[in-house]
Amino acid sequence: MNKDMTMEKRLLLFFVLMVGVLAISQYFNPAPAPANKTGAAKSEQAKPEQAKSEAKPDQSQNGSASGQSNTAAAKPGESAANVKASSAKSAEISGQVQGEKEETTTVDTDVFRVVFSNKGAVARNWLVKKFKDRDGKPLELMNEKALGKVSAPFAIAFKGTSPSTDPNNALFKLDRSADGNELVFQYSDGRTLTKKSFRFQKDSYLVAITSEVTQNGVLLPHSLTWRGGFGDATVINPTAVQHALYYDQAAQKLQVKQAKDAKDGPISATGQFSFAGLEDSYFAAVFLPGTKPSIEHTTYSDNIPNEKGADEQRVGAGVGGDGSNSLSLFVGPKDTDLMAKINPKLTQVIDWGWFWFLAEPLFRVLNWTADNVVHNYGWAIVLITVVINLLLFPLRISSMKSSKKMQSLQPQIKAINERYANIPMRDPRQSEKNAEIMELYKKNDVNPVGGCLPMVVQLPFLWAFYKVLSVAIEMRGASWLWATDLSQPDTVFGIHWLPVVLVITQFITQKMTPSPGMDPAQQKMMLFMPLMFGYMFYFASSGLVLYWLTGNVVGIGLQWVLNKLTPTPAPVTVIPAPKKKGR
Repeated sequence: MNKDMTMEKRLLLFFVLMVGVLAISQYFNPAPAPANKTGAAKSEQAKPEQAKSEAKPDQSQNGSASGQSNTAAAKPGESAANVKASSAKSAEISGQVQGEKEETTTVDTDVFRVVFSNKGAVARNWLVKKFKDRDGKPLELMNEKALGKVSAPFAIAFKGTSPSTDPNNALFKLDRSADGNELVFQYSDGRTLTKKSFRFQKDSYLVAITSEVTQNGVLLPHSLTWRGGFGDATVINPTAVQHALYYDQAAQKLQVKQAKDAKDGPISATGQFSFAGLEDSYFAAVFLPGTKPSIEHTTYSDNIPNEKGADEQRVGAGVGGDGSNSLSLFVGPKDTDLMAKINPKLTQVIDWGWFWFLAEPLFRVLNWTADNVVHNYGWAIVLITVVINLLLFPLRISSMKSSKKMQSLQPQIKAINERYANIPMRDPRQSEKNAEIMELYKKNDVNPVGGCLPMVVQLPFLWAFYKVLSVAIEMRGASWLWATDLSQPDTVFGIHWLPVVLVITQFITQKMTPSPGMDPAQQKMMLFMPLMFGYMFYFASSGLVLYWLTGNVVGIGLQWVLNKLTPTPAPVTVIPAPKKKGR
């Protein structure tokens, strides 16, 4: 078994194999034709000769890349006259500003513990306190194995002209606010001035970030990057669920990029984006542009060692594009209620998939059931699965009746097959045989694929449950009986027991379900189906396995009732067909 195969690929493989099995079955039984701008830059501490040109410490100087014009963005409360006055002057950089030695600084809020280094003014750790890793410690969202391989989060990537001194290797001077929640980093070599600020809130996942780079008073366009991977490293195959993304307002579409998309080099897009950044299954780090008309998003791919020491492609992103960037950054769980309160646009981060019209309502019902009825997400899955199967019960009855009718027609079908025995597959007389069987089905009002309908109808619900368990942060760490995390496979003594029980119930279900007209070779082929289910579900999340397993258990009970209460119709009398000339 390839445990690194994603669930999407497993489901796709399962669908293909199932369709193949059904198609082969139909050879024997042919079917009838049918923002909030909170991150203003804190003032740099100017030298005496700079005091006059920098009298307004919160001004943000802007200009074109050619240096032909410079403007100033006003912060709330500044007058238009002040903005106009400040735009008349470009920044004059004189002297040097830098840190004395390399050191780290920790910002501790109710939701974060973030460690910054003044070398490059970058983050070295980003922990979310309310979510734990396997060891019960605050979850680290940075890929620490990437440090030293690629630039750390919030390093600067330049677009076009780069300064003579790389600020990512410079020692910045740090000014920290009295409450400890705002950090302002500055570095200047006398020609190039680089400033970054980070403003945290006590109990919010939103951070206000600004960055500005000028060389000889001219703004240098740049982006802030987060490379080498992002998110929860405790999930299975984390590289498969980590993406760069942005929401294109013009196209009204969420654009998702993988590491392999940038394997030949970084790829960029510029537009009016609601947000842009990175995500994994349950967490996101996305920038919101506020009132900026457009921003640039760049996707990176870097080879980073995994836990086994082998290099693998990890996705990264850069966001910005201007010489002076003022953005809000959300780093936190993909919790719909939480994100809606911070900024309704953030809820677009959650991709409910193809069957969104089932997945999103299913999540709402599941969440309500767990909160108000059973107080456990595992039992909520069980209860909702029972309800779904009861709603599909009329379809199961119809399927059962169709199977019983098929069973009564088997003598007729056998007689037709015998008349056309030993005829090659490409012989035109095969179409005559099929026509006779089709006429028999039509005359007796039988749909030969009716027995497959209950399973086919459940497949959209299976995909919807998969998406809910893949993106709903509420599932992460939710327990049920021996399963400690419904978003992960259940493991006891190194074995995933829920998939094992599922395979057993699948065999029982298949044994109890009528299979009229199926010859021994076909029956052996169908015995492979439960093993297909076992392969597909063995490394799946325990919540998804619990859904299908519960459906099997309910189905076994309903099938037993139907087998007892639904009599098999009397066999249809075989009327020999007249032989045609030349046969």
